[in-house]
Amino acid sequence: MATSFKGIKFFDTTLRDGEQTPGVSLTTDEKLWIARQLDALGVHVIEAGSAITSEGERAAIRAVAGEGLNAEICSFTRTLKSDIDFALECNVDSVHLVVPVSDLHIQQKLKKDRETVLQMAVDVTEYAKGHGLIVELSGEDASRADLDYLISLYKEGISAGADRLCFCDTVGVLIPERTEIIFKKLAELGVVVSVHCHDDFGLATANSIAALKAGAQQVHVTVNGLGERAGNTSLEEMVMTLDALYGCKTKINTTNLYKTSRLVSRLTGVPIAPNKAIVGDNAFTHESGIHTHGILADTSTYEPITPEIVGRTRKIVLGKHAGKSSVKMALKEFGLEANGQQVSEITKRIKELGDKGKRVTDADLQAIAEAVLGIYREAKVKLEELTVVSGNKVTPTASVKLIMDNREIVESGTGIGPVDAAINALRKAIADTADIKLEEYRVEAITGGTDALVEVWVKLSKDEKMVTARGARADIIMASVEAVVEGINRLC
Repeated sequence: MATSFKGIKFFDTTLRDGEQTPGVSLTTDEKLWIARQLDALGVHVIEAGSAITSEGERAAIRAVAGEGLNAEICSFTRTLKSDIDFALECNVDSVHLVVPVSDLHIQQKLKKDRETVLQMAVDVTEYAKGHGLIVELSGEDASRADLDYLISLYKEGISAGADRLCFCDTVGVLIPERTEIIFKKLAELGVVVSVHCHDDFGLATANSIAALKAGAQQVHVTVNGLGERAGNTSLEEMVMTLDALYGCKTKINTTNLYKTSRLVSRLTGVPIAPNKAIVGDNAFTHESGIHTHGILADTSTYEPITPEIVGRTRKIVLGKHAGKSSVKMALKEFGLEANGQQVSEITKRIKELGDKGKRVTDADLQAIAEAVLGIYREAKVKLEELTVVSGNKVTPTASVKLIMDNREIVESGTGIGPVDAAINALRKAIADTADIKLEEYRVEAITGGTDALVEVWVKLSKDEKMVTARGARADIIMASVEAVVEGINRLC
């Protein structure tokens, strides 16, 4: 579907609105790391933070501004000249000057009237422009404001020198139909208009698209849709919706989207939902035999875009929905060949495991296949001993004794908890042989009672190879170690 989108710009606020996600706090180095990646993606504006927050925040913004990035570097400010002064201290290119415009915010939050707020917006815009800053004048809670008042404030802001305008759907109450009506009017104001949406009702991407169709030229986004409450418009969703569904080629380097998503997830500590569009684990993962059969024939049967476009690869997972096609494909990845009867038997055993509510890991598949094919594989790594010390005011420490290639290896490690310490000790013990990385760790199932059975699922990688493995014990530390040792044996 082609449309008239032209020159769409991306204003990324991961480092400001995204960092306002509950529990997220980024260091200067982390902000720099993300800013560099955003610049490599090709975003046009990076809102590096809010200079009024703290000295530490100002140091981070100064660091981003001094990095020599291609993107315009911006700071959030309120309608206070002191906020502009703090932004100037950070050497930013622009300010995102946010003005509460709904009567609810004007009266209840600011305890002022419309005329006073309008004059404050004009005064601070003039002050910022007088000090050489680019000004994006932003209406906070604009979707609940009187539109005539909002437009009058915008017009006064333009007269005062505002370079861009921004309409903020602060609590995510817009719908696409109303968005289109509003932005057709705002487009008549003669300057660049931005849209800033929140996802409280899951409509942030749809509303942002509607705004762009109606004449907005810039969209505010965050990586992974991070942000307060339900988050902001997702960068990856916007880019790929424009590209794949509307035929609008942006200047964003799409092959870096997944890499950027994983970086932000890791540094913020906010996991990505498996079913998240574009970047979720399941976005290009197939289990159903019918789907896998179709994918093998033509990937477009069950994929709207190829995973490589966003820097990903296709995955086939096995479970009770698996068919012979997916089993054959998975066996091929492990360099195993099986005849028709053997494939049928492997598929049967996989389905039996899936019927028990188990997620079939790579280690499970290999163990089943090797049993059916009569292959004996001696474990390369055997755990002989594990000792863990942990408690109040004690750094969690673990020591392991392994037998590896007929050699005895003893190693120790510390961590933020006993499980982390045990896994670190294992990794150190085999470091000379293989650099194993723990990509993912989670508890899959826990039975009830004081002797609860804990099932731990891990994803490990070595070079370009990745495997999943499982451990199940009443002791979560032993379950974790069992899973990691199983994974190591499949990788080495």
